[in-house]
Amino acid sequence: MLIRIIGRLLFLFLLLGAALLVALWRGWLEVAPRFNPWAPLDVRETPNLLTPFKLWRLGDDRELCDLALATSGLRFTRLADSAPHPGCPVENAVRIQGANVGLSSSFMATCPLAVSFALFERHGLQPAAQAVFGQPVSRVEHVGSFACRRIAGSQRPSQHSYANALDMVGFRLRDGQHISVLRDWPGQGDKARFLRLVQEAACDSFNVTLGPEYNAAHRDHFHVDMGMWRMLSLIHI
Repeated sequence: MLIRIIGRLLFLFLLLGAALLVALWRGWLEVAPRFNPWAPLDVRETPNLLTPFKLWRLGDDRELCDLALATSGLRFTRLADSAPHPGCPVENAVRIQGANVGLSSSFMATCPLAVSFALFERHGLQPAAQAVFGQPVSRVEHVGSFACRRIAGSQRPSQHSYANALDMVGFRLRDGQHISVLRDWPGQGDKARFLRLVQEAACDSFNVTLGPEYNAAHRDHFHVDMGMWRMLSLIHI
């Protein structure tokens, strides 16, 4: 009898949840956009539990993508779908020239990666710099996003093959201080503390974050991507 009652209660909760989602989708129930899973993602708003779902929706919905990018603060150019190399299509992508923070060079990015980078810069990277150094990051140094190749030791294509990943190697502060993943990660001072905060922020903003403690191949950079599965770098495992 108890199992039957619990089953009926679960069914009722599922039914009410489905009704709530339909009401939000149809616009019958008004809530703040940041709490509405069907509302466009606004990069300026503090991320919440709905943010990963909203990011996921950007992959196949270019209108939603453009609405999110409009709030991102990124300077970008829309790119036509293409295959720069056979077997490595780049779709729903932009070229990012800059943001509120400077870049060592422009890079291609899928829409979800571009918006996630904007979220990371606004809600993770800059707060970390302010907390440790009392000043913002002025430039992110990276070694690119697109490379048509497989994951090392695997037959699976890397997310770099689709411009869906970015490798960050260092950061420059407003006063000119330079922070290197390779040089400063092993330390004990403010730069090492800052890099660990940056990695934590990346884990919150991207689906995958790999850093120096993952393996030797990542000793000099943070790899971030928007692949299907979320995972954390070994510092969190």
